[in-house]
Amino acid sequence: MRTVLKLAALVLLAVPALAHSADDKRRQFDRDDGHYVQVTVADPYLELHLGPGRRYPVFHVISRGEPIQILYRRTDWFKIRDEHDREGWARRGDMAETLLATGEKLPLENITRRDAGTYPWEAGGETGNFGGGNVNSVYLSYALIPNLAAEVSVANALGHSSNSEMLLAGLVHTPRPDWRFAPFIDVGTGLVRVHPKATIIAPPQRHEVLGYYGVGAKWYLTQRFLLRADYRSYVIFTTRDQNEDRNEWKAGFAFFF
Repeated sequence: MRTVLKLAALVLLAVPALAHSADDKRRQFDRDDGHYVQVTVADPYLELHLGPGRRYPVFHVISRGEPIQILYRRTDWFKIRDEHDREGWARRGDMAETLLATGEKLPLENITRRDAGTYPWEAGGETGNFGGGNVNSVYLSYALIPNLAAEVSVANALGHSSNSEMLLAGLVHTPRPDWRFAPFIDVGTGLVRVHPKATIIAPPQRHEVLGYYGVGAKWYLTQRFLLRADYRSYVIFTTRDQNEDRNEWKAGFAFFF
């Protein structure tokens, strides 16, 4: 089991060297930084709305072949300006058909995934099962690069024969952070304090070191919120003759900031 933990740690530490070219992407169309992009309307027409939503009426139509300037983006709506300085909002589906000066379609990042450059911190809470008992945990992570994050967490497990408190630190690798449903692997270590339950003579508390590895997935609900589920295998390195194994699964919600 210790060999497996060491191999998993080496895999995670080697991952940054294999990070794909999307890792250093900057946010598109940032009005504060002046990241404006000029494109040409390729569809028969492009509708301009008064605001970023279908409830806002269309007040102008831009014809095919006319140039427009993208000012910034709000979720799936784009603030644009035409050659007559009229400004309005266009839908993402319509903007996806506009053309760059090279003749290629406008590339659009998926706004429903995490933007690690803008929101590097992630915080959340999960609940589930640890070794047959209930477990509740909270965690905080920081994106070192878009597909690798350092994470710390605290957890409280309530079992049949004992209760446990854990303080954990590890690495989380997400191979494809650009997917809306993004699987990940993690590995780490930590400390556990075990409170045995007894009816007559209470055994002393135990303070042990543990290691873990696991798999999970994140489902990005919006650019700032996600649903997360984990499965982990723990090894508690005891001072006795035999180490203890625990399995854990849990799920919860998190947000970026």
